[in-house]
Amino acid sequence: MNLEAPADRRLLGIDFGGTKMAIGIGDADGRLLVSERLPTLAARGARQALDRALDLAQKLVTDTGGTLYAVGIASPGVIREDGIDLAPNVPGWEHLRLAEAVRDHLGVSRVRVANDLNAAALAELHRGALRDADPGLVIGLGTGVATAVTVNGAVVPGYRGAAGEIAYAVTGPNWPASPEPLLETDFSGRALDELADRLALPDGAAGLCAAAASPGPVRDALVARVDELARHVVTCCLLLDPQRLVLVGGVARDDLVRELLIDRLSHALPYPPEVVLSDFAQDAALLGSITLAAQA
Repeated sequence: MNLEAPADRRLLGIDFGGTKMAIGIGDADGRLLVSERLPTLAARGARQALDRALDLAQKLVTDTGGTLYAVGIASPGVIREDGIDLAPNVPGWEHLRLAEAVRDHLGVSRVRVANDLNAAALAELHRGALRDADPGLVIGLGTGVATAVTVNGAVVPGYRGAAGEIAYAVTGPNWPASPEPLLETDFSGRALDELADRLALPDGAAGLCAAAASPGPVRDALVARVDELARHVVTCCLLLDPQRLVLVGGVARDDLVRELLIDRLSHALPYPPEVVLSDFAQDAALLGSITLAAQA
């Protein structure tokens, strides 16, 4: 235990996502004590999502009986002091000042905000699959799609904090006139939900993947989407030469999606990385946000 930290010191972590929000309380050593999830209700806008998450955070702090010491926030997009770029899944998210809102709402000065997949990579470095692997690559397959890079035990954010934003990779034969998240339109949880709707399949992405277990048009449609994703992951691997690739997010937990992706990497790459599923289910970014709080 950290002998300098009072036993009742609490660390708050919040993972904001396009579909769900996870709020967790950690002890002084960053161990998760309790967590809860809320639906983002993205169509209702950013402010209500933020307010509901902070209200629940305050309740959890009170319920655990400790003193809130620091907060870590994991958010989609590229974080700036006065807003957030490249976070289109929740209307109005780009206008939020997350650190400022948390300080005002919870009355705590120590707040760190990071991209959600970078936070997930931080958790993998500190307590997960990248503790003994360097370089590492984390692929997030959830509501959206993104990557995070780790080198020498640290997350590499890039010059503007936009490293790994492969959602904006160019797909198809035509170059766009302006940056658009084209890969995310082809492969992401939301894209697979939309594909399932077009194929009249229930249960969204999960239903699509279940139906694709058998040969036929549904499987062909899913394979085409995974192929598009794999092309870009191959390029990431050629650039970085990672020792290990960690898959996180709800879509990544589908056995068929993982098998298809691993098969394509193993055939396309001269030195395929080891590919593993995160041990943290869908909590990697939440645990990373608590690590951010500990670092604050």
